[in-house]
Amino acid sequence: MRILFQGDSITDAGRARDNDKHLGLGYPRLVESNLGFDAPGENEFINRGISGNRIVDLYARIKKDIINLAPDFMSILIGINDVWHECERKDGVDAEKFYKIYSMLIEEVKAALPNIKIMILEPFALRGTGNDAYWDEFISEAKKRAEKAALIAKNYGLTFVPLQAGFDKLAESAPADYWLADGVHPTAKGHEFIKREWLRAYKSM
Repeated sequence: MRILFQGDSITDAGRARDNDKHLGLGYPRLVESNLGFDAPGENEFINRGISGNRIVDLYARIKKDIINLAPDFMSILIGINDVWHECERKDGVDAEKFYKIYSMLIEEVKAALPNIKIMILEPFALRGTGNDAYWDEFISEAKKRAEKAALIAKNYGLTFVPLQAGFDKLAESAPADYWLADGVHPTAKGHEFIKREWLRAYKSM
């Protein structure tokens, strides 16, 4: 089975651009390690996350980086840059447009690959050096993208993986930057949490 990881820098995590066997240092690599150990040779893993991507950027590469790859299974983690880019450079994607473009992406992928299984991961944030200057706006808008992502999963009968509540809980046991280095990008421990939730959802599908 071909498994595709899609998203932004959280998924990218330093992946190689010229070698699909190098999935980066984030949760895709941890998932690959777990599933690859349990079922040697049964799955092929591809990471096409790109740092800085918003939903419009992901949609722009739908043919090359999703449909042409013909995955059997795909997970998507997108949305935080739609907020962050707006806070920093007024180049974000508002919640309604996020929902519209995300829906278009899912519809087109399902039309081209009718047997694909899709998992949508919830965008998340904690207060940190990357968002402290505009935290109230940042977390409010992040939650709106999370709500839209959950609604899309519901509308299309897809698996949704909640992550915000889990990170909030983890931040009670250790400082936020123990889990998310700057409030957005996971540390190794943060990626481990995403991996565990990813696998929990995947094995229940």
